Amino acid sequence: MALLQRDDRGAGPDRARPAESRSAAGRTHCRITAVRITPVAVWDPPLLNSVGVHEPYQLRAIIELDTEDGLTGLGEAYGDDPTLANLRRAAPELIGADVFDLNGVQRRVAGALGQVTANSMTELVGAASVPKTVAQTYGAFEVACYDAQGKVTGLRVCDLLGGAVREAVPFSAYLFYRWAGHPDGADRLGSAADGWGPALDPESIVTQARRLVDDYGFGSLKLKGGVFAPDLEVEAVLALREAFPDLPLRLDPNANWSVETSIRIAHKLEGLLEYLEDPTDGNPGMAAVARATSLPLATNMCVTSFAEVPEAVALDSVAVILSDHHYWGGFRASQRLSGLCDTFGWGMSMHSNTHLGISLAAMTHLAAATPNLTYACDTHSPWQREDVVEPGALIWSDGSLGVPTGPGLGITLDPAALAKLHEQYLACGVRTRDDKAAMRLVDPSWTGQRPRF
Repeated sequence: MALLQRDDRGAGPDRARPAESRSAAGRTHCRITAVRITPVAVWDPPLLNSVGVHEPYQLRAIIELDTEDGLTGLGEAYGDDPTLANLRRAAPELIGADVFDLNGVQRRVAGALGQVTANSMTELVGAASVPKTVAQTYGAFEVACYDAQGKVTGLRVCDLLGGAVREAVPFSAYLFYRWAGHPDGADRLGSAADGWGPALDPESIVTQARRLVDDYGFGSLKLKGGVFAPDLEVEAVLALREAFPDLPLRLDPNANWSVETSIRIAHKLEGLLEYLEDPTDGNPGMAAVARATSLPLATNMCVTSFAEVPEAVALDSVAVILSDHHYWGGFRASQRLSGLCDTFGWGMSMHSNTHLGISLAAMTHLAAATPNLTYACDTHSPWQREDVVEPGALIWSDGSLGVPTGPGLGITLDPAALAKLHEQYLACGVRTRDDKAAMRLVDPSWTGQRPRF
């Protein structure tokens, strides 16, 4: 058994030799010989949301699956302490597994976790559950298995998923209310501001949008709301509509409005939005809003696992699902979700959080191979200035990302960048995401309780 993990305890254990290979007749396609999990911290700007503000560093975990063929499959997951604990608990059980035996890998992960404590990576992706926690852990390893499969076969991940129906995947500009810099005491490493400046009113949101459209060519705009009084956020939507009359608009208050407020504001937004995302909490509340407006309602909060689908169907609470392979359970689970969306007439988009290039490549391959994922995907990429992948494989053009052409995910890990961001993890002091704590540095009375409006 071999396992190597980089973590805040220093160097991992010595790599052991894997068990002797099976005979040629019984040999698996490509066995895993070692698992490496490296937590990293990525600088993040002070983006505001319904529960608070982003801390100076967001956490990710980089997964490397070494195989008997000398190839390495890459994956990426959230990097908070509970997620790391689950990844580390499952990792030893993957030694000897075949990267093509995904059902076997899934059984190994589920068996290793047992009755794990449910945890949610962030309050902004719905309630935690044990099945969702297991799915999140398995999904991280599944992406790395697919990357290894592609390197073994010479195929791209999108081809392994059924073939690309599009070679360029559209993404949406992600607009945020934000401060110019993090509050005093938030960043122990003292990183410099990113040069974007504050965005706290409709005019500055339009300026932000114009810069993103000019730099990337995005063809739709999404505003992260739930920050200011709803009527003020309506003013921002109106300003965006005036400035960009032809671009689809979206607003996401992250369930920070009551049902009554949601209905009142929805009436003001009729005809202005491509969809209104999670104005209020839960399927019953969303259903009440849906009955009162013609606006399509989207979600990545009240339908985030298969167990939540029946209630949403029965109540007719949503029209668009924002999928996310990180917490739905990987690529195959996301394709199952795609089938359900087809069945129930739901549209599909894709949710993002602060991610690195491995996740961005995974999102792009999955979207490329999902015919009914026709809404532009979310991405935080323009807000990030650090990565662990070598440049050149992920190329933006006209608001879309071209599907990487190399085998597997089509990206290459940058070992120096990985080491640097791991050292940043060790030094920054952040171990779980806590947007509320960051906001309390400015407002000690802040609770982040929702709905606030």
